[in-house]
Amino acid sequence: MAPRASTQNLPEGDPATAAAPPPPVHVAIIMDGNGRWATARGLPRVAGHRAGVEAVRRAVRTAAELGVQWLTLYAFSSENWRRPLSEIIDLTGLLRHFLRMEIADLHSKGVRLHFIGDRTKFDPGIQSDIAEAVRKTADNQGLNLVIALSYGGRAEIVEAARQVAADVAAGRFNPVDLTEDLFAARLSTASIPDPDLVIRTSGEKRLSNFLLWQSAYAELIFVDALWPDFGPANFAEALAEFARRDRRFGARPA
Repeated sequence: MAPRASTQNLPEGDPATAAAPPPPVHVAIIMDGNGRWATARGLPRVAGHRAGVEAVRRAVRTAAELGVQWLTLYAFSSENWRRPLSEIIDLTGLLRHFLRMEIADLHSKGVRLHFIGDRTKFDPGIQSDIAEAVRKTADNQGLNLVIALSYGGRAEIVEAARQVAADVAAGRFNPVDLTEDLFAARLSTASIPDPDLVIRTSGEKRLSNFLLWQSAYAELIFVDALWPDFGPANFAEALAEFARRDRRFGARPA
């Protein structure tokens, strides 16, 4: 965390004595750059993914320390299934390890796990581990950690549209009554607040099919650091940049 300015001997009412601005409620991160991190070091890509898991641990710990309530991590996109089979095996193996070895530690820290995406594409063992992680941490009151697995924003929107169409066809719903809130209630994130801040690592500047509906008014911050190198200082600086932004949500400036 970035050091705070000293308030010693400052006159009452000095701006430096004011409370720090509140952190964003929900931060979402596109974790990019594992492969490039490994390639730059002459290592196999799986080594980059392993280093990325360490960065996940740091990010979860830092988010809690900085007062973030919701943290969403883009762990495996729907497009990732197009990668070479060997890499998919490595990625799913790391996911299985994370689910079986990390959940107890997260649970002990009060973290509550949520998952979004098409988990049916994973093998039954991983699906069972996901369900157990959700069940085990359901009553925790600390950081809400959302893992996006086999997730794609367009597919999520299409599925919500299918649900609306089915309700209309069955006579359960009149399309003239459809609102943004009613549509959003059919997304996989229905119980999750929209992200206030989306961070992408590795210097790339695009959303890559991530939380397309939910990020309509999110602040976007692009960080040059590759994901395995993303640490507490990067996280704190992103939140500091967020605090400097003037969020008007489409309204005219005063």
